[in-house]
Amino acid sequence: MDTVLVEAVTALAAQWRLTLGKPCATDIGGSWVAPASGVDGRDLVLKVAHAHEEARDEAVGLRLWAGRGAVQVHDEHTDGDVVALLLEHVRPGTALRDLREEVDQDVVLADLLQRLWIAAPSGHQLRALRQMCEQWAREHVDDPRPLDPGLVRAGFALWLELPTTADRETVLVTDLHAGNVLAATREPWLMIDPKPYVGDPAYDPLQHLLNCPGRLHTEPRALVDRMAGLCGVQAERLRLWLFARCVVESAWRSQLALVAAELAP
Repeated sequence: MDTVLVEAVTALAAQWRLTLGKPCATDIGGSWVAPASGVDGRDLVLKVAHAHEEARDEAVGLRLWAGRGAVQVHDEHTDGDVVALLLEHVRPGTALRDLREEVDQDVVLADLLQRLWIAAPSGHQLRALRQMCEQWAREHVDDPRPLDPGLVRAGFALWLELPTTADRETVLVTDLHAGNVLAATREPWLMIDPKPYVGDPAYDPLQHLLNCPGRLHTEPRALVDRMAGLCGVQAERLRLWLFARCVVESAWRSQLALVAAELAP
């Protein structure tokens, strides 16, 4: 952990009057994470990290979800580019990926998504999914890809079009997968580490699909149909989202080029 984060952890422990436990062995999203107990006996987790553009609204989203299917946030602090969250300690906290087979993960994640897809309140601070897609396009449209140029053009056209044509918009997690869902006692499963935006709910199953490489590469259309049915979104729309994202990411994950070609409209 760098000096800036060390100093921030020390200062926050004093400010929030925390007794800190041993930091987690796994670095979650580039963050320093450790169990903590407050003077009132609350069982907490302190998460400190350098600000990250996609995750900058994590606390905003968690407050909107208010513990319904998601970890609760008790406090937050920003100082320069350091962001700290004081979170509920999820117990037992075992990741879904370590407890359920992949096809069973489909069901748990789909159920969670449908609970987390809430309407964004008036005056909310969350960014639109369209903004994220536009930023990715600006940063990656010229990257070389192992794909026919026509497919690349079609993929980026959809990547920019789909956020503008949704028939409804909700608060999105955008990074929901079986490693970011923990077994809990307050509820059976709680989501952690969201990257919240507002937009088309058909986008939100994508991270899980990309984390299922076996089915993604051998039967991508069947995988899309299954998750669309479980999530209650249009299968064709989910297929187009997956095609577009595979085109975008094939610049650094070349194996996704084959999936994009299989899903091409």
